[in-house]
Amino acid sequence: MTVGNKNGLLLPNSTTDTELQHIRNSLPRINMDIDILDLIDDEEDDNQEEMTAQKVLQTVEQAWLNEKFSPEILPHQTDYIDCLLEQIKGMEGNLAKLSKTDPKVDLHKLELERIKFVITSYLRTRLKKIECFCVSVLEEEANRPEGGAYLSPAELRFAKQFAQNADNHFDTILRHMPQLFNKLEKNKKIIEPNLNSFVFLKCNKHIDSVIIKNTLEGQEEEIVLEDGSQHLMPYSSIAEFVKKGAVQLI
Repeated sequence: MTVGNKNGLLLPNSTTDTELQHIRNSLPRINMDIDILDLIDDEEDDNQEEMTAQKVLQTVEQAWLNEKFSPEILPHQTDYIDCLLEQIKGMEGNLAKLSKTDPKVDLHKLELERIKFVITSYLRTRLKKIECFCVSVLEEEANRPEGGAYLSPAELRFAKQFAQNADNHFDTILRHMPQLFNKLEKNKKIIEPNLNSFVFLKCNKHIDSVIIKNTLEGQEEEIVLEDGSQHLMPYSSIAEFVKKGAVQLI
């Protein structure tokens, strides 16, 4: 049996010991035997794409770490976030049905809180980037092809409203300043992320060619990244590999 959600993702109602160990390894560690996925309700929809609970959790955690350590905003993972949130609601409902004397209840709740922390931190990190780089984010989003949006619909609405509020605030300040300052251009100096900042990364697979640019000397160097190897290099050199999942920021 599987559990589906509106985004076309399915989660199983049970999991093997191997899958459960992967889930625990992908979340903040807890040294107790907690079968949290036993709390998922039973439903089935054969028309939806099957997705294991292990894969959903791993994808969300990887998106969280990448977003946390990358200088720019990355493509949103709303489908996975929404899927996980729906399952959390179901698990919380099932927890309420368990006996309060069950010693595992508090451990189940703790594991759920750990998952919520990852989701909350991921969303807050994205909102901080939108607020800091609002103008550049909106400009880049407007130039992306259909279906290639980095912002979710909710994030796009927030970014536009934030930009409008910032403009209104700027105009209000200018009205109370000398006439000379009215000539200031609001978007003359746009804050942009530093794509040349250095990041730590781990390779998820072998990469034949990565170009490292030396901006001081105007030279380029081509290197090979081995599967499982870890490196420190400019984000701009591996940005596309991060978005494709070939490397993981750490």
